[in-house]
Amino acid sequence: MQQHAANYMRKFLLAICLILSAPKVFSQQFSHYNTGTVYESFENPAVQTFTPDSSRQYAFNFLIPNISGNLYLTGNSQSSIKNRLFNGFYNNSQLKIGQGAFNNANANVNVYLIMFKAFTNLSSNGEIGISVQTRGEARGRFSDESVAIFNGSGSFPKDHYDNIFNNTYSFQAYHQVSFSYSEKITKKFALGIKLSALMGIKYQTLSTNQSSIDFDRVNDNALLRLNGQYKLNSGSSPFTLRNPGASISIGTKLRTDNNFILQGNIKDLGFIKWSSDSYIYNFNAQDTLQGLSSNSREKNVFNTTRNILHTGLKSGSFVTPTNGKMELSANKIYWLDYDKKFRYSPTIIASKELFYNGFTVAMVNPVSYKNLTVSATASYDQYKILNMGGQFMVKSSNAEFFIGSERLLQTGNLIMTSIANAPQINQNPAYTGADLFLGFSLKFGSVIEHPMNASSVPMGEGKGFFSKFWDSLFKHDKY
Repeated sequence: MQQHAANYMRKFLLAICLILSAPKVFSQQFSHYNTGTVYESFENPAVQTFTPDSSRQYAFNFLIPNISGNLYLTGNSQSSIKNRLFNGFYNNSQLKIGQGAFNNANANVNVYLIMFKAFTNLSSNGEIGISVQTRGEARGRFSDESVAIFNGSGSFPKDHYDNIFNNTYSFQAYHQVSFSYSEKITKKFALGIKLSALMGIKYQTLSTNQSSIDFDRVNDNALLRLNGQYKLNSGSSPFTLRNPGASISIGTKLRTDNNFILQGNIKDLGFIKWSSDSYIYNFNAQDTLQGLSSNSREKNVFNTTRNILHTGLKSGSFVTPTNGKMELSANKIYWLDYDKKFRYSPTIIASKELFYNGFTVAMVNPVSYKNLTVSATASYDQYKILNMGGQFMVKSSNAEFFIGSERLLQTGNLIMTSIANAPQINQNPAYTGADLFLGFSLKFGSVIEHPMNASSVPMGEGKGFFSKFWDSLFKHDKY
C-alpha cells in the first residue's frame, strides 16, 4: 500500500513539475485583463491598480512568487511521449512513419519574484513600480520519426529514409529587472511604460536542414546523417551580466463615451546579446546508432545525436529577440442587479507575436460579487486549438489572491493520467496541454485621499511627466 501511494505521489509531482518548470509562448494570462491586479499592471503597463479614497499607497507581493506556466503538444507523438513519461515505455502505434507528419510543442514559464508599486500623484493617478522576474520561452517542431527512433528500428518498415529528422527547436531563459510608470493623461486616457534590463541565463536553438538514415538490421544499428546549425549558451552562473539585454513594453488604455475600455499593448519588445563564450555548431556529419534493440537504445540515440550536433564548432556572440507581442482588447461592464452587487465584465483580446507566427483570439468572462470573481476563458490560436479555462479571484481595495488555468480540462486530464494511467493515454487528442497560474499581493501605508476627504496630509496635485508632455504637444495657449 505504501509503495503504491509513493508511486502515485511521484507521478503527481512529476505532472506538477511539467506544468511549472517546462520552459509556450504567451506569458500573459488572458484571465487577468481588466482585473486591476498588481500582476496585470506590470504585464499591461497602462493599467492602474490603486483606487483613490480606498487603496493604501504601496503594493507588494512580500516576496511570494506570482507564477504562470503553460505548455502544449500537438501531433501524433502525444501517446508515445505520455506513455514514456508516465508508464516507462513507448507506444508508437499512433505515429505515421515516412508521411511527413510533424508535432508542435510550446512551453513558457514566467515567475515574478518581486512586485512593488507606489502611488505618486492624485491629479494624474501616477504610479511607479519595480519588478524582478524570471522567464523561460521554448518552442519546437519535430517529426514523428524523431520520437519513434528512441524506441529502436521497429517502427521503420524501410531501410533508408531522407529528411525525416528536419526538426527545429529554440529555448531561452533570462532574468528581467524592470521599472514601470503609468498615469492618466486625461480623464479617459492612460499611458504606461515598462523598461527592463535583461540578464540571459541559457539559450539553445537547433535547425536541421538535411537528414538521412540507413538501417543495418543484421548488426542492429543505423547510420545517421545530419546537416544544420546548433547554437548554445549556458552560463556558468544563473546570475551573470555576460549576456545583457533590454526590452520595453508600452500600454495605452482608453475609456470611450459609451463606456467601453480599450487597451493596446506592445509587450516585451527587446533583445539579448549572448556573450562570446557561446558555441555555434555548423554540423554536417554522420555517426552510427548502436544497439537499437538493446535496453540502452534511448541513451545510445541521444548520445550519438549529441555527438553529431557538436561538430563544426566556432565560438562567437550573437543577438536574439525576446518574444515580443502586440495585443488589443475591448471590455465593458454590465451590472446584473439593481443594487450593483453582481457584475459581468467581458473582455475580447487579440494577441499577435511580433517575431513568430503565433496569433490568438481570446474572450474572458468574469462574474463578480463584491470581492469574489469567477472567470471563464476561451481562446483559439493559429494551430486551430480551442482552450477553455477558469480563474478564481479574491480582490479588495488592498488585497488580492488569484488561481486558475487557461487549459483547465487538459491540465486536469494530464494530472489524472499521471496518477491513474487513464485509458486515453493511448489516444491522440487535439492537443495535450497544461496551464497553471497563481498570485498574491497586499497594499499598505497611508490611505490615498483626495483633499476634500483627507484625514491626513493629502498627496500632491501637480501633473505627472506624461501629462505635461501631452499638454506641450496638444494644448496651446489660446492667445
